[in-house]
Amino acid sequence: MRINEEIRIREVRVTSATGEQLGIMLTREALELAESQHLDLVEVAPKARPPVCRIMDYGKFRYEQQKRDKEAKKKQKVITMKEVKLRPNIEQHDFDVKLKNAIRFIQDENKVKVTIMFRGRELSHPELGRAVLDKVAEQLRDIVIVERIPKLEGKNMTMVLSPRPQKSTKKKDQPEVSQENPTAESQVVESTEINESKEE
Repeated sequence: MRINEEIRIREVRVTSATGEQLGIMLTREALELAESQHLDLVEVAPKARPPVCRIMDYGKFRYEQQKRDKEAKKKQKVITMKEVKLRPNIEQHDFDVKLKNAIRFIQDENKVKVTIMFRGRELSHPELGRAVLDKVAEQLRDIVIVERIPKLEGKNMTMVLSPRPQKSTKKKDQPEVSQENPTAESQVVESTEINESKEE
């Protein structure tokens, strides 16, 4: 968007600050008119013949445009995929911590990928991992929908959960979980492939 002296064309069609059509005039005259009102001459339709310019306060225009863009960006929902990793033989207190993290991710309107990691002979009993995933889905049934049912992929079994769209999730909706082992939250990864060192 060109303004003032940046507008090099000889003639332009001019609109006043109040929206009044002033017609076609020499660009030099349009600039003098804008300056006499302590305003700017702004090219708003460069492809028109002749180009259309408007007399306005360009600084104020830019400020209001940036404000609108900022508000629009705030309204955009960016959904990311978080991941919670568990083992098929996970202990209850570790399960409760992972469940608490999943609830937090859901409340932030993120999707959650729940991954069961199998090691060695554990792969011969995939039903154990499926049972853990079913337990997660059951305890979160009031605040999530199962977007992708449990599926075995290599050494991992995964399930994807999404927030229920019809109502916001509040803390009172949280299933009761243990407050033990608060440091276990660090074991949750965000869309990464970091293996856990514990939860044997």
